[in-house]
Amino acid sequence: MKKTVFFSLCLGFLIFTACSKLDVVGDGAEKSFARLLDLYPQLVSMDDHQNGWAFSSPDASAKFIWSKNWAESPFYDVAIELDAKPFIAAGLDVKKLPAEYFYYNGKILIGTKLGTQNIKYKGAPTPLASFEEIVKLSRANIGYDEALEHYGVDLGAGNLFEWAKDSGANDKDILFVLDPDPFLDAGVDPTNIDGWAFARVVIEDEDGRTIEVEKILKAVNLNS
Repeated sequence: MKKTVFFSLCLGFLIFTACSKLDVVGDGAEKSFARLLDLYPQLVSMDDHQNGWAFSSPDASAKFIWSKNWAESPFYDVAIELDAKPFIAAGLDVKKLPAEYFYYNGKILIGTKLGTQNIKYKGAPTPLASFEEIVKLSRANIGYDEALEHYGVDLGAGNLFEWAKDSGANDKDILFVLDPDPFLDAGVDPTNIDGWAFARVVIEDEDGRTIEVEKILKAVNLNS
């Protein structure tokens, strides 16, 4: 019953818009991300494996990672790292994942490169300063989900990380969004992944048309 209710709440929530003339979205994304970092510093850490920063779910089963320096990123500049155990328990054969889905140490890394720039900072790099470089240098990867009042980073290939415009006043403070197809092809039963939900959601395609797609989702209330 709980899963059915969650599915109904998911419908219509991934209307993801990008640029505006005054870049209200880019400015708002920076401010809301700064608030997220300030409210939950215990969930922010350095990620030495990816040469960047990480914001983790409280149970550490998923994290959003963003690079400090795109010229030195070993794999991706923005990514989601997942605990593979729930996916393996749901039937995942890690050998059947696409080559760009890295499996290591019981984790799955999914992401994208944004560029090859050597990021220069006025002072020491910080999590917020590194995020601001994403908005500055790869604005097309930043969007706004109007229905849920979420900002987000497009990780490519149908994968996203979103966070609430007003963290603490939203029951979905952060949201991990996965394209189900690579997991389905690798044997996963998407309805049986512990801690994740499988739903049909509404998005805008590249032409601005509203369409329904299936997603694997992990929504987290950081105040629960």
